[in-house]
Amino acid sequence: MFEGFDALLLARMQFAFTVSFHIIFPAFSIGLASYLFVLNGLWLWKKEKVYFDLFNFWKTIFAVAFGMGVVSGIVMSYQFGTNWAVFSDKAGPVMGPLMGYEVLTAFFLEAGFLGIMLFGLNRVGPKLHFFATGMVALGTLISATWILSANSWMHTPQGFAMNADGQFVPVSWFKIIFNPSFPYRFTHMVLAAYLTTALVVGATGAWHLLKKTAHDRAHTMFSMAMWMAAIVAPLQILAGDAQGLNTLEHQPAKVMAMEGHYESHPNGAPLILFGIPNPAEKRIDYAVEIPKLSSLILKHDLNAPLAGLDTIPDDREPPVAVVFWSFRVMIAIGFAMLGLGLWSLYCRWRKTLDSNVWLHRAAVLMGPAGFIAVLAGWITTEVGRQPYTVYGYLRTVESISPVDAPAVATSLIAFIVVYFFVFGAGTFYILRLMARLPRNPQPALNDGPLRTAGVTPAPAMNAKGRVDDNGGYDDAV
Repeated sequence: MFEGFDALLLARMQFAFTVSFHIIFPAFSIGLASYLFVLNGLWLWKKEKVYFDLFNFWKTIFAVAFGMGVVSGIVMSYQFGTNWAVFSDKAGPVMGPLMGYEVLTAFFLEAGFLGIMLFGLNRVGPKLHFFATGMVALGTLISATWILSANSWMHTPQGFAMNADGQFVPVSWFKIIFNPSFPYRFTHMVLAAYLTTALVVGATGAWHLLKKTAHDRAHTMFSMAMWMAAIVAPLQILAGDAQGLNTLEHQPAKVMAMEGHYESHPNGAPLILFGIPNPAEKRIDYAVEIPKLSSLILKHDLNAPLAGLDTIPDDREPPVAVVFWSFRVMIAIGFAMLGLGLWSLYCRWRKTLDSNVWLHRAAVLMGPAGFIAVLAGWITTEVGRQPYTVYGYLRTVESISPVDAPAVATSLIAFIVVYFFVFGAGTFYILRLMARLPRNPQPALNDGPLRTAGVTPAPAMNAKGRVDDNGGYDDAV
């Protein structure tokens, strides 16, 4: 299957495969944890049981996604020892503590309060349960902070010295943690997580509006999701622009690959919308471009000069084709999110948010778009860093363990089979859960917390006006 591939390429493929599976779950759980916190707060504030029902609905999905994220993340850490031992040895004094801080702060915080959030409402009361939900949401953000700090340091390393063994030795932890690209990448990633979750929630609400099931719950989640898309999508575009300017300053070769600029442009660079990268001839074939617009975006000056890949040695040039297309996929989806948000505002103004079938269909189609955008953005960032693991200091070819290609290929095949089976089943289960919503308000197992919060519980009724033995759930699958 992988005949003719060397160990380096196989190891990179293996890490890319596992990290691609892993990143979609934290991206979802970060946004979903905050959404659960908001639902919990609205329930306590407004005393409306629709928020309680939605909280119970989404907390189960969060638990499954959180579990799959933890499991998929463990596998990646083992690869640092098996496939990237040289990188672990040289960068370990910096990367090791940052990963350890993530476990000691974020993971322990999440794990400590997760059980209370999922199962403790009837035992600790609404207020402490709300606090626990907030701690889980905070834990996901702290986790993102440490992971993105470590990864950003690999892109813009600072605050270190090299010892006699060629290791990166910390000199200033403040400079390591708050490296030049970290604030921009953290903001961009958190907003991406919120948008990803909003699109999933919006797609679920739109699905049930189309199916005409659980209208009050479907309306509430769809309305909340569309507000998030309308507000956050423009902020994400601004955050992406700021990150692009930061990348131009610290990793210019990556931006050159993103823009497809094989040649320097001394009098203003065009924005290449589409084309086919031709690495052999160092050009973009069949380019569709807008003159000087790239200079305006990157330098805020139509005539500003922009250097091209002709100023970069070939052995330091990132893979242009991959970066070029993944960047365009991310940008296209970003503007599609903006369009969906603006469309929802128009429908809200026309009071057709719940009745516009085409908006609902578009929202369902956009459901997985956030995950695709996150993957495309991650590919742009990581492939654009090549040929380095620690940008400008440690090359990828120098970071690999002394492993044989057949051994890496065997483990890669095993990962592919296991991942598609395990995580495919988990994803299918989540989709099944999303297709089910409470038909009517129903009490908790113990309705004491509802009464404490000022909500009078009502039994779940079926279509004949009897208490529903199925717990009030409608299986729409």
